[in-house]
Amino acid sequence: MRKKLAIAAFLASVAGASGAPAEEAKPRPPIDYTVLHAQVILDHLGFSPGVLDGREGQSLTAAIKGFQAAHGMEVTGKLDRTMLEALYPYRARRPVTRVTLDAAALRGPYVNPLPKDPAEQAKLESLAYTRPLEKLAEAFHTTPEVLVELNPGGGAIGVGATFTFPNALPASRDYPASLREDWRQTLGDLNISSEQPAGDRVVVDKSEGVLRVYQGQQLVAQFSATMGSEKDPLPIGTWKINGADYNPKFHYNPDLFWDAKPGDEKAMLPPGPNGPVGVIWLDLSKEHYGIHGTPEPQTIGRAESHGCIRLSNWDAARLSLMVKPGTPAIFQE
Repeated sequence: MRKKLAIAAFLASVAGASGAPAEEAKPRPPIDYTVLHAQVILDHLGFSPGVLDGREGQSLTAAIKGFQAAHGMEVTGKLDRTMLEALYPYRARRPVTRVTLDAAALRGPYVNPLPKDPAEQAKLESLAYTRPLEKLAEAFHTTPEVLVELNPGGGAIGVGATFTFPNALPASRDYPASLREDWRQTLGDLNISSEQPAGDRVVVDKSEGVLRVYQGQQLVAQFSATMGSEKDPLPIGTWKINGADYNPKFHYNPDLFWDAKPGDEKAMLPPGPNGPVGVIWLDLSKEHYGIHGTPEPQTIGRAESHGCIRLSNWDAARLSLMVKPGTPAIFQE
């Protein structure tokens, strides 16, 4: 009986997290805190719902399906009462957190405006964030627009300012000392927990639009992904992950891009979160193919790629802690 009452209280608190009683007929707010709470919990558990924005959509549906499959539930993809009850044990992770900014959170470099032409990008030292708001949004697995919604009239961003963010704070930042210092910094900047399951294979499912990580028969993580296009289809088959290139430079070769502009020349682009492959490249045994990040997380699953598997920067970084060289990567329809 006590457990039923506690679950009922949890459901009521989630439904009324916006501050209004659940039964009051009010216009639906731009951010649905029931949805945001579910997104935050799923993100914490490794079933990435994509951008934490408090809105239902295909990425949240896919994350719910992954969680349900991993926990032996009926796979519906619905954020219904049954699903909310399944999330009840994780209710302590609240949907938002208040953070007072320090110098590290705001540290650059920044490049604004960021040129779009590869030849001009090649002249830069870094394809960095354009402004602190963009860096903070990626750190909390969301977008600048959502941060503005969460902080109406929030004032200037600066050291000592306090703002509301989706609660993407990690459980631990105890990263392996064997990792490069700059990569440990990137993991910390992206709020990636050092506590990750080890996967023994990766399965990229074209029909579902997801990348799944398995340990034996157990699904331990899932990420929404963009994979291939009509001109560069996903290479179906079994490959393997050769290794990782952290904060990579990018060899831009227009001969490999069907949408390259006439006159484009080869260029070596500097590293940075706004680079074509984001903060990491997981090289595959299939030549010219990899699993990598992106500077535009809101497009994951909604845009085409040049055949590679594209994740948000934070999901790609998290995946890198789950796999090692030689891990099989199975691409299926």
